[in-house]
Amino acid sequence: MARFTLPRDLYHGKGSLEALKTFQGKKAIICVGGGSMKRFGFLDKAVSYLKEAGMEVQLFEGIEPDPSVETVMKGAQAMLDFEPDWIIAMGGGSPIDAAKAMWIKYEYPDITFEEMCKVFGIPSLRKKAHFCAISSTSGTATEVTAFSIITDYQKGIKYPIADFEITPDVAIVDPDLAETMPKKLVAHTGMDAITHAIEAYVSTANCDFTDPLALHAIKMIQKSLVASYNEDMSMRAPMHNAQCLAGMAFSNALLGIVHSMAHKTGAVFADHGAHIIHGAANAMYLPKVIAFNAKDATAKKRYGEIADFMGLGGANDDEKVKLLIDYLRKMNDDLNIPHCIKQYGADSYPCEQGFVPEEVFLERLPEIAKNAIGDACTGSNPRQPSQEEMEKLLKCCYYDTEVDF
Repeated sequence: MARFTLPRDLYHGKGSLEALKTFQGKKAIICVGGGSMKRFGFLDKAVSYLKEAGMEVQLFEGIEPDPSVETVMKGAQAMLDFEPDWIIAMGGGSPIDAAKAMWIKYEYPDITFEEMCKVFGIPSLRKKAHFCAISSTSGTATEVTAFSIITDYQKGIKYPIADFEITPDVAIVDPDLAETMPKKLVAHTGMDAITHAIEAYVSTANCDFTDPLALHAIKMIQKSLVASYNEDMSMRAPMHNAQCLAGMAFSNALLGIVHSMAHKTGAVFADHGAHIIHGAANAMYLPKVIAFNAKDATAKKRYGEIADFMGLGGANDDEKVKLLIDYLRKMNDDLNIPHCIKQYGADSYPCEQGFVPEEVFLERLPEIAKNAIGDACTGSNPRQPSQEEMEKLLKCCYYDTEVDF
């Protein structure tokens, strides 16, 4: 038996933020990030709509990119003090992910972070509050997913929390918010979205309910991402919808080792002055992982189906896989994303020598590989890598070399 879970309500289209007016409750806490939602007036609108619905509103502001365990604990304490019956998370993936984890701790104050990370092991929520997610970026789709990514900075590791319990009750997918994204964010979140869709389609947990969502998302992203990056605002709405469809697919079909590797390399070099931004990591690793997974016959066939759906050509599955890889690498070029860690600058742009020194990468490689294999996303990858294979694959992602194993 399999399960397919989405938010109960999804409001979409321009101006759909106004749905907040219809919410019923006494108190709402709004969790937001670094200020763009305030700067562009969306936070004030949300507060106004909730007050119109008769609610007392409190803000929890300043959630950082790649939210920390400490931020989660602080937010949960604010919720315990305020006692909201609605948690509204607004902004990019970071504030929404953080608010999901806060929600768990709010409902179960004694739960530890380690217990929260037990895959599909969270007790029933909604005893105290319902959850609404409003995404401002076109990539993570955390507004419709059963996942949250929280960073333990002491360990330098990003941990996925995975449970259908944290699927939001309401998602608001309003493209007005996505029009505020700067170009770099469009690029990174967009490549995160296409990675979600491709990994969901080849995942061992794919099914008839997830496949159409994944394929249609890929087709929409193919049409809209580069144009959206080049500031064609008419493409922001279809891109915002596409990333949400990709989220619906992967929340139910799960992901693969592109995400496992991105989770475990994102913060591990922070002592050298930067993070590898999640969407950029996915963009760099995706072509390598496709080459690795395509050694599995079923995965190769499904990558061929993706290439067919995109109209890439190719006389057989080997040719189709190569054309898909070439297409994604060209997309990285169009979006100014490097092809490998060695050329990943501290500002995320391509450069001759990136911020991660070769000797540091090689020294940390065995531990990164071990942690990636242990990541929650690895189990549904179509080809299960050994420690040696994961190390070799990560080396290919560092040097941009061919995957021939």
